Amino acid sequence: MEKYDAVVVGSGSGMMIADAAVNRGMTVALVEMDRLGGTCLNTGCIPSKMVIYPADLVNQIKHAERLGVHAEITRVDFEHIMRRTRLFVEHDRRPMEESIPRVQGLTYYPMRGEFIEDYIMKVGDNLITAEHFFLVTGSRPLIPAIKGLGEVPYITSRTVWDMTRRPDSMIIVGGGLIACEMAHFFNAMGTEVTVLSRSPRLIKHGEPMVSEILLTSLRERMRVEVGVEATEARTAGGQVEVTAVDAAGGAETHRAETLFVATGRRSNADTLKPEKTGVEVDHRGYIVVDESYQTSKPGIYAFGDAIGKAMYKHVANKEAELVWHAFTEGHVHPLDYDRVPYAVYTWPQVASVGLTEADAAERGHDILVGEYNYIDTAKGAAMDEEDGYVKVVAENESYRLLGAHIVGPYAPILIQEIINVMNAGDGSVWPIADAMHIHPALSEVVQRAVYSLRPPGHRH
Repeated sequence: MEKYDAVVVGSGSGMMIADAAVNRGMTVALVEMDRLGGTCLNTGCIPSKMVIYPADLVNQIKHAERLGVHAEITRVDFEHIMRRTRLFVEHDRRPMEESIPRVQGLTYYPMRGEFIEDYIMKVGDNLITAEHFFLVTGSRPLIPAIKGLGEVPYITSRTVWDMTRRPDSMIIVGGGLIACEMAHFFNAMGTEVTVLSRSPRLIKHGEPMVSEILLTSLRERMRVEVGVEATEARTAGGQVEVTAVDAAGGAETHRAETLFVATGRRSNADTLKPEKTGVEVDHRGYIVVDESYQTSKPGIYAFGDAIGKAMYKHVANKEAELVWHAFTEGHVHPLDYDRVPYAVYTWPQVASVGLTEADAAERGHDILVGEYNYIDTAKGAAMDEEDGYVKVVAENESYRLLGAHIVGPYAPILIQEIINVMNAGDGSVWPIADAMHIHPALSEVVQRAVYSLRPPGHRH
């Protein structure tokens, strides 16, 4: 049996722990059952944004006609876009693969590992142990219990990157971040897209108005059904048929060349058999941790998608910092998950941070709400941006920011001003309200949303 100072399972944000531990002079075992770099690099953030940017350009060119610029898209090279994406990911991963064997103090196990008893993990034919484990196993696509799904071909956010030919038509089951982003991408490539969302709202945990604007915009380019549940899948005539049932019990069958399942994510922690070392998991399979990310077993930490709190790469990276601080210093400043931002790179783009109006009211906050449309600013009017919208939620009297929600071009960039203010000083709106904003720049829409803060029901 090989003994190490620390075992890190997962090479996404877990690599930050492995790197810090090695630099501290510790002996480290790095276990990775998949490709180096984790979900973000290989099948998530990076490849999705590589393909979505060309899709954005397609829609920008189409929008340009409204502004008097008549351009023609003569060809969209789907094969080139996918090949470029694969090469980029491989180029980023290759230096990791080449350098890891040369890192002194680090032993790499590119294979599946699982606990067999307290603090002992079997990795391939090897048994390894350590006083400290860091479980950063990530997540994988959640496959729903749809009748017949196992008998039909389908793709997920993991397998889509292997595609070399654009499908003529596609059904996407799901209404969350991945579903909305992939619907935008394939539609822009020329695929006829149908989205079937079980939730009555796209991005169901977001601000309702943002979801409504997104739904309206997507429906201009594709078919989107919300509040329907996919109940059965089958093959017919070389295509896939999916039956979806609405809340009233009405059923409709949709047919397409390709089926994309994007119904959420599930933790990979189950592959470790954590119960064999006394690590508690919840009813969904996520590892249970305290504020310092320690599990129910002393010396074993977990973070990232494995704990299911906020499944975004930037959150996992921040959690890695906090875990290392807790490990080395013995204490941690708990992460406020109410201030976690996210973005959805669909068309129009969506960005959000903090509480929605409903969330804030439910928690008993006395709130103010500010709203503003892109097109009511000079830059928004120049862009003829009819869909763009900003909503800000603040606490009454203190004017402390509780949340913000944006839909429209550059939403992830525009919201960063709000994120920064929420995390600085007293978190009030005054830095945004008082700071000079360039005119005419799109950032004025954020300031004007702040200017319009009023009690709910008294908006102008």
